[in-house]
Amino acid sequence: MAQKGVLYRIAGPVVIAKGISARMYDVVRVGNERLMGEVIQINGDKTTIQVYEDTTGIKPGEPVENTGRSLSVELGPGMLTNIYDGIQRPLQVLVDKMGNFIKRGVDARALDSEKKWDFKATAKVGQKVKGGDIIGEVQETENLVHRIMVPPNSSGKITALSSGKYNVDQTIGKLDDGTELKLKQIWPVRVPRPSRKKLSPTVPLITGQRIFDVLFPLAKGGVAAIPGPFGAGKTVSQQQLAKWCDAEIIVYIGCGERGNEMTEVLTEFPHLIDPKTGKPLMERTVLIANTSNMPVAAREASVYTGITIAEYFRDMGYNVALMADSTSRWAEAMREISSRLEEMPGEEGYPAYLATKLAEFYERAGRVIPLGTDDLGSVSVIGAVSPPGGDFSEPVTQNTLRVTKTFWALDAKLAQRRHFPSINWLNSYSLYMEALTPWFKENVHQEWDKYVKKLMAILQEEEKLMEIVQLVGSDALPDKEQVTLEVARLIREFILQQNAYHEVDTYCEPKKSCAMILSVLKFGELAEESLKKGVRIKQILTVTSKNKIADAKYTKDYKKHLEQVNKAMEDEFAQLKER
Repeated sequence: MAQKGVLYRIAGPVVIAKGISARMYDVVRVGNERLMGEVIQINGDKTTIQVYEDTTGIKPGEPVENTGRSLSVELGPGMLTNIYDGIQRPLQVLVDKMGNFIKRGVDARALDSEKKWDFKATAKVGQKVKGGDIIGEVQETENLVHRIMVPPNSSGKITALSSGKYNVDQTIGKLDDGTELKLKQIWPVRVPRPSRKKLSPTVPLITGQRIFDVLFPLAKGGVAAIPGPFGAGKTVSQQQLAKWCDAEIIVYIGCGERGNEMTEVLTEFPHLIDPKTGKPLMERTVLIANTSNMPVAAREASVYTGITIAEYFRDMGYNVALMADSTSRWAEAMREISSRLEEMPGEEGYPAYLATKLAEFYERAGRVIPLGTDDLGSVSVIGAVSPPGGDFSEPVTQNTLRVTKTFWALDAKLAQRRHFPSINWLNSYSLYMEALTPWFKENVHQEWDKYVKKLMAILQEEEKLMEIVQLVGSDALPDKEQVTLEVARLIREFILQQNAYHEVDTYCEPKKSCAMILSVLKFGELAEESLKKGVRIKQILTVTSKNKIADAKYTKDYKKHLEQVNKAMEDEFAQLKER
C-alpha cells in the first residue's frame, strides 16, 4: 500500500516531505500533479526528494506518495531506434500526448505495450536455468536479434515456455518457483547488472579514425575522456565514433548539452547510414536526450539510465559503445542539487563526492563474460568533458582523468587552423597501448609498436625544434633536423588529419593507416640516405612524389596507389643522387 505524506519545504527541484517512511532512492510522487521524484536524504521524519520535473507552482501541504520502488528502467524489445528523455520517457510519445512543449506530471511507458513481437523460444520446458540464461529471441530490427534472458536474480526449472506473438507485458513462460518470464525486465538504474567475470582489455575498439587507432587506441570495455573547449569538435568526434566504431550497439546520451546541438544530433542520427548494413544507424542506436533547459535532476538520472541500457545489451553478448556528451553538465547538475541540500561544497563548489560518483559511473564499463552466454560482451564508455574556458585543471576533467585510461585532448588552436580531428597529440595518451600491442601485431603488422613509437618520437622532436624555428627560422637548422620537420609535417597533414565528411576518408582501417605510415617513414629514410650521399636539403624538400601519399586517404585501392608512390619516391631520390 502506497504511503502518503505532505510537502513541507520547496527549494527548486529539491523538496522536503513529512510523514512518509521511505528508503534511500525510493521513487515518490510529489504534489497534486504527481511529479516524479527520488529520495536523496532522510533526516528524522523529514525526507528530502529531488524532483525530475519543474516544481514551479507547487506549494507546502500538497500530498506526497511513496511508491516503494527505486528508479528503474524497462529493458526489452523496442528500445532500439527510440529517443528517450533522462528518465526513459519516449519523446515521441510525449509529443503525441502534449505537443512540442513537455508539460509536467505526464507518464509515458518506455516500451510500447501494444506492439506484439515474434518470440522464438530456444530453451525447453523442464530445462534448469539461472539468471542471465538466454531462453529465446526476438528479431528487433532487420539486422539485430534481441536475446530474451532470465532476470539476473531468478533461477529454477522452466515449467512453461512457448513461441508466439507477445507484447512486453504478456507472460511467455514460468519457472517452478512461480517467477513469470516476460519479454521485458525491470532493473534499478543505480545498481550495476551482474556478470560472471570481468576480463582484461586486450582487444581494441576500432574507430576508423587514424589518430585514435594509431596513437591513442581504446580497448573494448575501456573508458576514454574527450575534453575540449567550445567549438573544438567534441560532438563531431563523438558522432564519428558512434558511426564507425566496431560496436554492435550505440547508446548516445545528450546530457545537459545545448538544445540546438542536441537537435542536430537528433535530426542527423536518423539519416546516418550504418556502413556495415546499409540501413539507418538508428536501427542499432538508443538516444537519450536531456538538454540544458530540461529539469536539472533528470540530467543526473540520464547517465545512469544510459549505462543500465548498455549493460543490458552487454549481457546478451553484444559490444556496446556509450557516448556521454557531456559529463561536465552532469557534474553541474550534481553541484546544483548539492547546494540546495546545503552540503559542504568541495573544489569550485562541486560536491565532495564528485570523484566517487564519476568513478562509480566509469567503473560500470568493462569487457565481461555475461551470466548466461559464452559470447563476450563489453561496454566501452566515451565521456565528453566541457571544461569552462578549455581549462583542463578544473575538477571534472581532473577527476575524470583519474579513472579513465585514454585521454583525447581537443585543442581549440588546432580547430582554428582547420586541423580535424583537433586532438592534441602531445597532451593526449592511452594506457591501453601495451595491452593492445599483441592484437595489432597479430592483425595489422608485426612491427606495429615500433612504427607508432617512431611516429611519436618525430612529433615530439618537432615540438622542440619549433621553438628554435620561431626564433631563427627553419633555414638555420642543420639539414637532418630540417628533414625531421618535413617528415613531421607529412605525419600531421597526411595521417593525423582526417575528413569526416569525405565518403572514403571518413573511415580508415588500421591496415591502411599502417601502409600510409610506412610510406611517410620511407620518405624520411630515403631523405637521410641522400643527405649522407651529399644531396642538398633544398633538393630533398622539392621531391614531389611524397605529396601523393595524401591521395591514399581518398583512394579505395590504397595498396596499389602507395606502391606506385613508393616506387616514384625511390626513382626521384635515385635521380638526385646521380646529379
